[in-house]
Amino acid sequence: MSASISIRLQILRVHLAREDALAPGRLRVLADRRLAPALRLVHAQPARSWHLPDLARAAAMSRTTFATRFKASAGMGPLAYLAQWRMRLAQRWLAAGTMPIGQIARTTGFGSDAAFSNAFKRMTGQSPSQFRRTPPR
Repeated sequence: MSASISIRLQILRVHLAREDALAPGRLRVLADRRLAPALRLVHAQPARSWHLPDLARAAAMSRTTFATRFKASAGMGPLAYLAQWRMRLAQRWLAAGTMPIGQIARTTGFGSDAAFSNAFKRMTGQSPSQFRRTPPR
């Protein structure tokens, strides 16, 4: 990484680290040096069966401290964030229409198409196939 980019990232981190700089959300978690490693892992491996101790270990924190700090920064707990992230990925892939639903289920960490379909419908109000058929707004 060039020195110029590194300096810019440091300036951005300092700005984002201010409590009032960002509302709770993904950017605020990424700006937190302690939480960012766990978030990067979740984003890189959404299909992995993540558990709170795994994520806390990646952040070098106790489970309680990690969960509390993550919730304060993201506005939701780490496992709720993971579920939401998986659904966002699924929505993106369904809208693209290039990946079969079963592959999306596996890529987002679900053991079966039915488990994925139930979770997707619970979180979005539509089945994956209905979502795929619905034109974007």
